[in-house]
Amino acid sequence: MPQADSITSLSLRNLQQGIQGGRFSVMDVTEAYLARIDRHDGTLNTFITVTQEAARAGAVETDNRIRRGELSGALAGVPYALKDLFCTEGVLTSCASKMLADFIAPYDAHVTEKLKAAGGVLLGKNNMDEYAMGSSNENSHFGPVRNPWNTDCVPGGSSGGGAAAVAARLTPFALGTDTGGSIRQPASFCGITGIKPTYGRISRYGMVAFASSLDQCGPMAVSAEDCAVVLGAVAGFDARDSTCANRPVPDYVAGLGQSLEGLKIGLPQEFFSTGLDSEVAAAIDGAVKAYERLGAVVKSVSLPNSRLAIPVYYVVAMAECSSNLSRFDGVRFGHRCENPQDLRDLYERSRWEGFGDEVKRRIMIGTYALSAGYYDAYYLKAQQVRRLIQQDFVEAFKAVDVIMGPACPSTAFELGAKTDDPVAMYLEDIYTVPLNLAGLPGMSFPIGFSAAGRPIGMQLIGHYFDEARMLNVAHQYQQHTDWHTRVPVQFA
Repeated sequence: MPQADSITSLSLRNLQQGIQGGRFSVMDVTEAYLARIDRHDGTLNTFITVTQEAARAGAVETDNRIRRGELSGALAGVPYALKDLFCTEGVLTSCASKMLADFIAPYDAHVTEKLKAAGGVLLGKNNMDEYAMGSSNENSHFGPVRNPWNTDCVPGGSSGGGAAAVAARLTPFALGTDTGGSIRQPASFCGITGIKPTYGRISRYGMVAFASSLDQCGPMAVSAEDCAVVLGAVAGFDARDSTCANRPVPDYVAGLGQSLEGLKIGLPQEFFSTGLDSEVAAAIDGAVKAYERLGAVVKSVSLPNSRLAIPVYYVVAMAECSSNLSRFDGVRFGHRCENPQDLRDLYERSRWEGFGDEVKRRIMIGTYALSAGYYDAYYLKAQQVRRLIQQDFVEAFKAVDVIMGPACPSTAFELGAKTDDPVAMYLEDIYTVPLNLAGLPGMSFPIGFSAAGRPIGMQLIGHYFDEARMLNVAHQYQQHTDWHTRVPVQFA
């Protein structure tokens, strides 16, 4: 049997081939990752819950099913982790909040069902920003996550726990959610590949909602090929989610390997402004030149309304969060204050004690934007400008096949650097939120490092339901570079 660390360095394809070929068992793989989590997660804090007993029991069952010839898919026996807002029957689902710190989910989310059916083995639930509200993974009731490349830095948020776990090879892949960049930004900060599919491509059933018209699940893994495997396993129609698209799921892995000759790449003028870090800009320029060598054609495009994306997003998202989080009232589930004097006191103290500062900030702003006398001025106007942002993308895609640009304005920043300045934190999403407002697919993949050794990611944007092309474009780059294969020295 290979050494544990050699197992945790394998791609999803090699893991599956090793399991099916009998070189190692599902239990061998599971134990290798559990040991690595035990060794390193005390430093990184990427997991809220590690499901050791359930993982071992699942590994035994999966090994038996594989031996009987009942299971042979691409994820059969492959471990994974879930962001702690996907309901998982019998397992803590906390949303990294005191409000749900003791909530055991009574059912599985759609993606949890799909991964179980595929034979995956759940390692645990990843730390995150509380209710997915944040860009640094510092807003967790269970403490901040640290970046494996520099443990004094943030991993990005809100899916920072999953991104850091993948980067440190504590899990082969993780599922996160992206409401305004919460997969792409931590993927960029942690030097991994992460994809936010088209809105509706993956069911949101059983996923605790932040902003329902923006939230989308997506995979984070080492490579585009690994993301293609996972996306194919979890995508598809689910009648329980009224926003889920009833469209066939392509074979994303089969779509890899296509030539990029003649591919038309658009570079948005507005994404390369004075706010972009010079090292990030230089890395993107180098990556674009690499695509030109692969036969792609680069064009300039304009997204004139993208400058309005931040204010639009933070009106829409906060309004929807105010509505979604109104269910957490201390009555049916979640934190309840002690000895309430009356119903009003129960509501007020339960919510005040149960929610963190950032969540309370967003609820208050969203409630204000939806209140009588302000709805038309804020929420309705934001929805109107949202349509203009969407139309800009539609026009741009008439001239190009994909759009490229920065995922983030800078590399990972130090813990605590922006916690006292919410506006500066919100501006970290400046390049990612336009896609969520438009419902488009996007991904981030590594293209280099800063002089300080911090990963740099590039954002790739596709047309609606064109994830297959995006994954191939990223995969072709990764066939000629090794940025995505690099592991932080401390965790190598």
